[in-house]
Amino acid sequence: MSPLARMLDANANRAREALRVMEDLARFVLNDEVLSAELKAQRHGLRDALALLPLDSAQRLASRDTPGDVGTEIKTAAEVDRPNLHAVASAAGARASEALRSLEEASKASGAPDAARALERARYAVYSLDQRLRTALAPGLARQWRLCVLLTESLCAHHTWDRVAQLALEGGADCLQLREKNLDGGELVRRAAILLDLAKPHGASVVVNDRADVALAAGAHGVHLGQADLAVAHVRAIAGRRLLIGVSTSTLDEARVAVRAGADYCGVGPMFPTTTKHKDVIVGPDYLKQYLADPLASRVPHLAIGGIDANRASTLQQVGCRGIAVSSAVCGHANPREACAAFHRILTTSCGPNV
Repeated sequence: MSPLARMLDANANRAREALRVMEDLARFVLNDEVLSAELKAQRHGLRDALALLPLDSAQRLASRDTPGDVGTEIKTAAEVDRPNLHAVASAAGARASEALRSLEEASKASGAPDAARALERARYAVYSLDQRLRTALAPGLARQWRLCVLLTESLCAHHTWDRVAQLALEGGADCLQLREKNLDGGELVRRAAILLDLAKPHGASVVVNDRADVALAAGAHGVHLGQADLAVAHVRAIAGRRLLIGVSTSTLDEARVAVRAGADYCGVGPMFPTTTKHKDVIVGPDYLKQYLADPLASRVPHLAIGGIDANRASTLQQVGCRGIAVSSAVCGHANPREACAAFHRILTTSCGPNV
């Protein structure tokens, strides 16, 4: 019985099984048609690469000796420890790439350079597919905030910006976002630190708009990115899991791209016309409906944003909204505490406790 044939057979099985697990995760957990199709194509490509070997499938099958395989009884604790689906994906991706490497080397030893080259290409493809799958399955750390107040000093008509923040927290805001486009980094870090001190007793989160460096320096909970800002992958490479990453989206395609890239939550809007930030297109509540109905996008929390007042918050609640982001409706209000309390009553009464 040829040792090379046994090696080829065992690793062909391992690679097929691992790719199937990865495909099922993309198909049934992520509901990601594109990634699922690519993984399926990779399984079929493996079959084609194996057909280039000098041993056909019948010869490989005849070489199989499971009872005589000394490796079947060698186990490690990690093999039976899968705390979540991300861990399942990690194990499957590692198994697939390792099996493909072993197949590649055995193909070379079998005098099958074309098979070896095809298997090498497959291995590199699996590296990318593994990255995409595990990124999309990464455990989300963001909770579903009910009310996020975007703080901009120029909009604070009746109180200082930090007083608005304090009153907003007292009124029920569970997230504060520092949004100042024209301040230097040092001042942004100082203000973020002030917000963190204010938010801590309330158990609220602090997010910095645009600036991952500021968020990291201040120890903020997250950073929020626009479509023209750094990509999610770039921020994740810098910050790892130290920061939540939110992304502004105006279309379902943008939301899907953000979730696939590993965003922890999505801004969804603009819901209504707003004087705070000009938008050429108002996507409206219909986009929120699409987001909530999409199995992939709705895997992460959302914040509806854009021109939201109390009446409009009720409208959004009726289509299933669980969280909103507001700016001038609180910053420009004579009583930010009561403004937040009113939003909180609407959303809490309608949606139940946040999770």
